[in-house]
Amino acid sequence: MSLTPTEQKVLDRIDEDLLVRVTQDLVRAHGQNPPGEEAATAVVLAAAARDLGLDVQTSPVEPGRDNVSITLAGGNNPGLLLLGHTDVVPVGDGWTVDPYGGLLRDGRIFGRGASDMKGGLAAALIALAALRGTALTGPVELAAVVDEEETGKGIRAYIAKSKRQYAGCITAEPTDLQTIIAARGDSYLRVEVHGRASHAGNPDGGANAIYGAAAVVAEIERLHAELATAPHPLLGPATWSVGQINGGTGGSIVPAECVVVADRRLLPGESPTEVLADLGRRVAALHLEDRGLTVDLAMPMEMPAFETAADTDLVRLTESARLAAGGHPLPLAGWTAACDGGYIARDLGVPVIVLGPGSVTTQAHRADESVPVTELVTAARTYTLTALRLLG
Repeated sequence: MSLTPTEQKVLDRIDEDLLVRVTQDLVRAHGQNPPGEEAATAVVLAAAARDLGLDVQTSPVEPGRDNVSITLAGGNNPGLLLLGHTDVVPVGDGWTVDPYGGLLRDGRIFGRGASDMKGGLAAALIALAALRGTALTGPVELAAVVDEEETGKGIRAYIAKSKRQYAGCITAEPTDLQTIIAARGDSYLRVEVHGRASHAGNPDGGANAIYGAAAVVAEIERLHAELATAPHPLLGPATWSVGQINGGTGGSIVPAECVVVADRRLLPGESPTEVLADLGRRVAALHLEDRGLTVDLAMPMEMPAFETAADTDLVRLTESARLAAGGHPLPLAGWTAACDGGYIARDLGVPVIVLGPGSVTTQAHRADESVPVTELVTAARTYTLTALRLLG
């Protein structure tokens, strides 16, 4: 679909220099999660929105951790939600540039969060600014929430207070500007094995929690292999991965405790509750009580998967907007990462896609993270056009 004169007029309001400056300012806002240091980024984003004449509301999730909601008013019909997060992962090692410098070099902005996802936040904000004065049938909101990189406290608090209706949600995570219509979810499972300590000279006098944990790990590996036989057409199979194991106090002591932490990626329609229950049944079948062991299972984090039909208005109009905005022809795709959009789809019943500047596979969570300025501009143009076509 080609651009109408009205659409072109609105797109001409997108200020590339301002978009670059806002992205740099966001990258220069210090903080990482854990431990939950979104405050500086939230302040920068809110201040930039107020300077652009947009309505800004903040909502505390925990002390020093505010969700930020930036709204462009429209009519009374359902609106468009642009979703993002203000937290970034820890800086880590290996950087050759200042991770909080916001360096602009060779058409890219460098720094922690440039791709994941301060660039996406900046592009969404500039899109709202370009839409000012345009007659829309519903509002356009940018929700920037805390704690996406950890346990999802921000999105759950946002949903609990949400009163608006939405025709669709675009999660501005880094997708190389490809329209993502399905994403895996994620969950963390914690397995605590309790045994009985004794002197290692008499190991049969104790109950070795590490041996029990090893049996659990082997069972999780078998579960992973079983899941590989049932892949989703866009997302591949659900997966298990043991990422941490910790137990024992010394080589001469039979360990009384051992903890296993595993990651379980979820497919659309999978119930985290049932995943936890299934692991419980598998662990029970190991009969660890015969070894004098007990097991406690918990799921401290779960982020739902989602899938949006390719023929929905949100997908069709966003894809036409992406191409008209300068995006390259790309197929609709799935995303093996997880994001807060799954909560919007599951808990609010809103169609969701993921589309944003930068790359989750080559830039996010890495040293020397960066985002191309050209992708920032195309993303801002895409969000603007989608709002015009969905709410025009």
